[in-house]
Amino acid sequence: MKEARRKAKAMVVGGSIAGICCAHALIAAGWDVVVLEKTCSPPNRCATGAGIGLDTVSLKLIDSWIKEPKLLQHITWPLTIEHERATDGDKKITWALITDENFNFTAVHWADLHSLLYNSLPQEVVLWGHSFSSFCISDDKSAVKVQAKVLQTNETVEIVGDLLVAADGCLSSIRKTFLPDLKLRYSGYCGWRGVLDFSDNENSETIQALRKAYPDLGKCNYFDIGSEGHVILYELINQRINWIWYKNQPEPEFKGNSVTTKVSSDMIENMYEAADKVWIPELVKLIRETKEPFLNAIYDCEPLEQLYWDKVVLIGDAAHPISPHGARSTNMSILDAAVLGKCLEKWGVENLSSALKEYQSIRLPVAREQVLFSRRMGRIKQRLPVSDRGLFDPMTASEEESKVLQLRNIPYFSDIPDILM
Repeated sequence: MKEARRKAKAMVVGGSIAGICCAHALIAAGWDVVVLEKTCSPPNRCATGAGIGLDTVSLKLIDSWIKEPKLLQHITWPLTIEHERATDGDKKITWALITDENFNFTAVHWADLHSLLYNSLPQEVVLWGHSFSSFCISDDKSAVKVQAKVLQTNETVEIVGDLLVAADGCLSSIRKTFLPDLKLRYSGYCGWRGVLDFSDNENSETIQALRKAYPDLGKCNYFDIGSEGHVILYELINQRINWIWYKNQPEPEFKGNSVTTKVSSDMIENMYEAADKVWIPELVKLIRETKEPFLNAIYDCEPLEQLYWDKVVLIGDAAHPISPHGARSTNMSILDAAVLGKCLEKWGVENLSSALKEYQSIRLPVAREQVLFSRRMGRIKQRLPVSDRGLFDPMTASEEESKVLQLRNIPYFSDIPDILM
């Protein structure tokens, strides 16, 4: 009788969307998976968070992983239009720069998407409250061992497997093991952001005024460029409005291993006062009525030249810290997971090096181009210097000049890797 092929095992560090998607993709490839996440429980649907945009490729991949694909439709909101506009803060007026009526993105709240993906996994896959400590590769490179601290008991556990997947974010401690000198690059601006829930008062003066000022709200992703950065505005399912204001400012000091933080009441009040000066009243009122706005410092880094070492591979923001202006971070993470899963399925654990090499060859060129494009896009919209052009002036820009602002310009915008076909 032929001996059955040994089932491979992967340890994924990080239980955010990248790590959860990786678990789905590797399980589909026939692997056993354990996800180590330091937070003690799954994020609930009311968790502080924000909206994200999914492209059509990501939607198809998520549909293939979850148990009931129709559930995805219940938490997402289609965005068919992209409006790029300018704002005159002194006159309190806005006008159109350029419009894409074939935008074809989908909006979803981060916590809703995470809950859907997590609840579609076997319960034993994610180990909550397990803080990654260290890893080592065996002398013969046949296995990798991970140590993690169980926060509830303070004990240390060891898990041995065939592959360690670093899905531990832009500040990845695993990546630092191999690239200790790699530094994140502060963009020069931060994102003030929040979500207004208007389900208890959908006919309020604030919402009515907002819909007049943004008449395509509900099917449109709005980008307003002003003298103090730019704003993104779109609607989410269940009567919520997502907004982000990217504001030029010195690099803030964050505590702990995070680039996102809650803020003091004084910081929020200063933000309100600044918004009054540069945005239209309808938008300012939305910002003022949002509970618990938070601050997200915007970083990226120079594109990596390598995504794996022996039995360790990077995915998501660990593999390519990226600024948000191409709406790529989550979409790249989903695609990373899918490509990695297909490469592992194709080559098997016996040819792990070949699988990781193919994963790297597919994702590395895409990541490089998208990181650099997103950086450039952010600087143009923030009216910061760009090496190959003058400063973008929304007050005088023509429709032709404004084409540079559109998301569909991003390299590999709708490409699907052959291995996923």
